[in-house]
Amino acid sequence: MRALPPLRAFAINLTRSIDGAEDLVRDTVLKAITRQERFEPGTNMEAWLFTILRNAYFSAHRKTQREVEDGAGLYSSTLITIADQEHKIIMRNLEAALAKLSPEHRDALILVGAEGMAYEEAATVLGVKVGTMKSRVNRARTRLAELMGMTVTDVG
Repeated sequence: MRALPPLRAFAINLTRSIDGAEDLVRDTVLKAITRQERFEPGTNMEAWLFTILRNAYFSAHRKTQREVEDGAGLYSSTLITIADQEHKIIMRNLEAALAKLSPEHRDALILVGAEGMAYEEAATVLGVKVGTMKSRVNRARTRLAELMGMTVTDVG
């Protein structure tokens, strides 16, 4: 149960939709329960759940990769409302900047920066070495700061 809020937050980041995130977390928990014999006791269960969630997202994404709705953005551009509150503008700018990062850098930054995972845990979730994780987070912070017109210290 303790892992559900971070799983949900990561799922929202991946799907960009609260409903999609809820479905993804539900599917993750269902897969974990039905395949609990695959979990190795003594290992990090949260990392195992994050791995299931990430793999489920990318599997579903590959299936729907060829579906395009409103490809030119003509309809969606008519739905835009200019935010009247500064934090909404900052969040939109952050979301846009995060979207410009590579998936590897974005996932690393979200897990370490937003979810507060240790580099070791995040490396396990993404299946990379700790040094690679540290490098990705550093590069992601630098690029994010550049995209948002800030310093790396501001992004911290």
